[in-house]
Amino acid sequence: MLRDALVTPRSPIAGLVFDRPHVMGIVNVTPDSFSDGGAGGDPVAAALAMAAAGASIVDLGGESTRPRAAVVDTQEELARVGPVLAGLRNSGITVSIDTRKALVMAAALDAGATLVNDVSALTYDPAAIALVAARGAPVVLMHSQGTPATMQDSPVYADPLRDVFDWLEARIATCVAAGIKRERIIADPGIGFGKTLEHNLALLRGVALFHGLGVPITLGASRKAIIGTLAGGAPVGERLGGSVALALHAVANGVQIVRVHDVAATVQAIKLWQAVH
Repeated sequence: MLRDALVTPRSPIAGLVFDRPHVMGIVNVTPDSFSDGGAGGDPVAAALAMAAAGASIVDLGGESTRPRAAVVDTQEELARVGPVLAGLRNSGITVSIDTRKALVMAAALDAGATLVNDVSALTYDPAAIALVAARGAPVVLMHSQGTPATMQDSPVYADPLRDVFDWLEARIATCVAAGIKRERIIADPGIGFGKTLEHNLALLRGVALFHGLGVPITLGASRKAIIGTLAGGAPVGERLGGSVALALHAVANGVQIVRVHDVAATVQAIKLWQAVH
């Protein structure tokens, strides 16, 4: 069974064929996230630039999920992402919606988004799992411990690598039982979401284990606190080197999608890595 999970080719999801690594570009339309995507604060222009630079997916979010972030009202979140979705509708770009709320998922899918990316793995909103199943939408299930407001208070694991693997395995099974096809599920170990430095390092060192889930893997470590800590306190705007290093580490371990802020630099690094290897 484990052997099958490891060696069976991953089915295409949201138009992505997993014969190469893919880059997911981050576009946040929030006042308190790491980045608004650049382009002078114009998220539509930022998304277009990311696609032109080689991003296979643009991940659009209207609610910050950084540590200590508060919940954003559903209507406010819709107001933030709606105009961007409208601006990208006929662009040909594959858009994922980064949200925990079923109403936002539904509106985004109606507006042309292809993929749902939920940091709570469809646990935050009771209506989310049925919505994704009914729509047949591909979904990224991410592991987190606690909510953004509390997740860094005192995260505890007996064995972070095994605990996160087991949680994702169980969550995938729950989603499949609810009607979401396994071939439409992507898993994310959730770097920085309810994890200490040592927890994150354990997950990164053992990230290849997650291929045992039998689904494609996404890894998002771009600009996160682990980089600042290990780089002597580097602020968010000075974490490009660390972000690219972790993306290449993920690719070297077979991770199919890396979620990043700095698309052009990451795409270039992956091309060079592939040429050398």
